[in-house]
Amino acid sequence: MNELNVTAKLFLLLGSANAALAVTLGAFGAHALKARLDDALMKVYQTGIEYHFYHALGLILVGIIAMNLPVNTWLKSAGWMMFLGIILFCGSLYLLSILNLRWLGMITPLGGLLFILSWSSLFIAIAKD
Repeated sequence: MNELNVTAKLFLLLGSANAALAVTLGAFGAHALKARLDDALMKVYQTGIEYHFYHALGLILVGIIAMNLPVNTWLKSAGWMMFLGIILFCGSLYLLSILNLRWLGMITPLGGLLFILSWSSLFIAIAKD
């Protein structure tokens, strides 16, 4: 398999796995956490779900683009930063809301920055083609 196909497959797999995880965690929140979390913490959790799903679709988009454009550093960087953004941004919101660890809120902006950089890298990858 050439690099294009490997990169496309990687981000398609990461995207679909993260979409499934986002749906699973959303259902968990709606059923198991609804009675345990106050409204403010539930809103934090739901924000994590929303961004998780958007960026799971973003990973799928990176994979689709990798099937159609030459793979370059900008495209790979976009996918990896998006994946790490999910971990830092969404993961910190999940843990903050479930465990009520407010200090995790300091990590969330780093994930948000990775999201911004990933979309910017995707823009550059497409523009350079």
